[in-house]
Amino acid sequence: MKVIKLVQKTNPELGSSRIRRVYERFGFSLFKRMKKRVVNNASNPIVIPTAKNEEWAMDFMSDVLSNDKKIRTLNVIDHYHRYCIGIHVRHNYPAIRVIETMERLIEEYGTPKRIRTDNGPEFTSKKFQKWLKERNIIWSSIPKARPDQNAIIERFNRTYREDILDANLLHSIEHAQQITNDWRHDYNHRRPHQSLNFQTPSSYAA
Repeated sequence: MKVIKLVQKTNPELGSSRIRRVYERFGFSLFKRMKKRVVNNASNPIVIPTAKNEEWAMDFMSDVLSNDKKIRTLNVIDHYHRYCIGIHVRHNYPAIRVIETMERLIEEYGTPKRIRTDNGPEFTSKKFQKWLKERNIIWSSIPKARPDQNAIIERFNRTYREDILDANLLHSIEHAQQITNDWRHDYNHRRPHQSLNFQTPSSYAA
């Protein structure tokens, strides 16, 4: 009776080790905190656009400099002609910096109708989502653990990593950005793509 009164007066949610021992000894059900279910996005396969600025793709990459400082790159391409719109290097890339970068790219290349990204915190943040609404840009997000639904930029990222991040010893942000800019120009204007009928992104766009 004493045990029952003790159990009745104590909230098992408090996690008391004494109450837990009593519950386990007498076979009572232990309280289990339910995990929040993360709602995954619906399937969103890539559909190749028929004109530029219909859909851009964005993704982050990470690496380290020769002094062991971490860097991140924000890579942006246009799905229509595979043109690399920008690769920007920073030590960190919060949502507000993503927005600043996108504003500069939009000023130069125009406004995309959609932007395809994963569900990273920079893209799901309130600031970035508010910016999308203000710009009337559709957020084309992919499901969790489905990088194949952002396959074009994933393939681009692999090429960039092999040619630049893995092939060079980067000493500073400025050094990494300069090498990246040179590579990006070569990628856009000198490299033919099989998916573009063996044309370069710039010639296909023209």
